[in-house]
Amino acid sequence: MRSLKGLLSALLLLVFIAPCSEAADVTLRFAGQFPDGHYATKLMRDIAGGVNQRTQGRIAIEVYPANKLGDYTLVYEDLMKGRIDMALITNSGEFDPRLELANLNIFPSYEKAAKDFAPDGWLARKISEYNTRLGVKFLGFHIEGMTGIASTKRIKNPLDPDANKGVLARVPLTTVYPEIIKSQGYRTVSLPYAGIAAAVQEDSCDAVTGISTGAVTSDLKGTVKYWYSLNYTIETLAYLMSAQTWDKLGEDDLKIIYSEVAKASKRSLKTARENDELNVERMKKNGMTVFEYTEKELAPAREAALAHIQKTLEPKLGAQLIEEARRHFREDKKK
Repeated sequence: MRSLKGLLSALLLLVFIAPCSEAADVTLRFAGQFPDGHYATKLMRDIAGGVNQRTQGRIAIEVYPANKLGDYTLVYEDLMKGRIDMALITNSGEFDPRLELANLNIFPSYEKAAKDFAPDGWLARKISEYNTRLGVKFLGFHIEGMTGIASTKRIKNPLDPDANKGVLARVPLTTVYPEIIKSQGYRTVSLPYAGIAAAVQEDSCDAVTGISTGAVTSDLKGTVKYWYSLNYTIETLAYLMSAQTWDKLGEDDLKIIYSEVAKASKRSLKTARENDELNVERMKKNGMTVFEYTEKELAPAREAALAHIQKTLEPKLGAQLIEEARRHFREDKKK
């Protein structure tokens, strides 16, 4: 009996060990900032599944959503140090403000976005160059949607850039976007994305800027009462890889990862537009008051933002780079 028990134990041990022996040759940690259920996280899982299938299981990608590995500033630092392999995160200018070039696309349109964020376009080449200098590889863009302002209080004169808005607005820990909000007359406080729901509930701020419709419906549901579709920018995240991880992978595997990211990136643009419309309807059904505006109504805010950014960001980004960005995004209507 004892020998039979020993044999059964050995067989069971083999059952548990066998999958490990057949496990992936490479396991990559993929950090994200949105929760499960959010379409950006779904795209991350699609990339992981596609890479695993196309490499016959040699590469496994573990997805960590909802800031489980830290918010985007911490994740970027870990990418530089090789502690995290991949990420889908906000473009942060903490280590180089030029990484926030996408936010110079002020008051954009979906009609032009496909060209603005093309994988072989001017912006992608610039973003790739600046990331590479920091030990991080740029893989592609993720388009999350138009940014607006979610608030617990009604904002005073939201279209007048010179008016006191009557709210304390959260801005992200970035370089470019806070200047857009300051140009509109808001009092601001810089807070990390991971804590915005708690900040609103604890009255650390009255409004949240630099946020998409999807983030409002998933992360701020039940905490805010008003949504302002001000379309200051398109919220754009980046698919990134640590250069240390990059150097360990073969050329064929990198091509597969690039290909899967490119498919997800293309889907994100189409989905962002659709989700903006769906999420605004969800807000209304959930009892939120929604304000939407025409391009003509937003014109004064746009001009104020352009003038403010020109003045405040040239010392940080350089006059030539700002002018290149304006030409790329066709923001200078006088030309």
